[in-house]
Amino acid sequence: MTEKDPDAKALDWVGVVQRLHTIAGEGLAYSENPYDRDRYRRLAELADEIVGAQYGPLTRETRAVLVEEGYPTPKVDVRAAVFSEGQILLVREASDGRWSLPGGWADLGDTPGEVAVREVAEETGYRVSPRRLLAAWDTARHDHPHRLQAIYKIVIDCSLIGPESAGRPPCHEILEVGWFDPADLPPLSTGRITESQVLRIVRLHQDQSLPADFD
Repeated sequence: MTEKDPDAKALDWVGVVQRLHTIAGEGLAYSENPYDRDRYRRLAELADEIVGAQYGPLTRETRAVLVEEGYPTPKVDVRAAVFSEGQILLVREASDGRWSLPGGWADLGDTPGEVAVREVAEETGYRVSPRRLLAAWDTARHDHPHRLQAIYKIVIDCSLIGPESAGRPPCHEILEVGWFDPADLPPLSTGRITESQVLRIVRLHQDQSLPADFD
């Protein structure tokens, strides 16, 4: 029996499943040969078996994320960077009790700037105006927890133009809204934003001569 190499890297099963489903999705989208289409379907089923072995049976929601009709593309997460007197606006997520930049999934028909404005209004009550793109990141290349989805994260620098709506509580997804010194951040919801990303956003906001970050 061959001994396991202690320096060998563990296989990235999430990445393997994503690549298998991408290949299967492309094949099913473009192949007209019924035998090839059957092979691509079996490839997708094999990817499902890998997920089941590693993470448990697929739920309907998980399968909907993994198996797309047509050419598979990443989901887009839009975040707003809002500053006031050297502090950054954060929201505490109900899902994990940790903090993040206001934001969420991009909706069809909305530009990234429109998504940022809407999410800030819905989650905090503040009115903002989008100013410029700060970052466009592939989350797989940053220190986020592994996700089955492929996600692009877009961060928009926004100017504060209106006070918080009088008497308006945060939406049901948000427990709390706060302003924080970037040097003293609260526990972050790392699936949404990481400390290194927040600090980079602060740097990009402070020095507008710097170009936007992208992977």
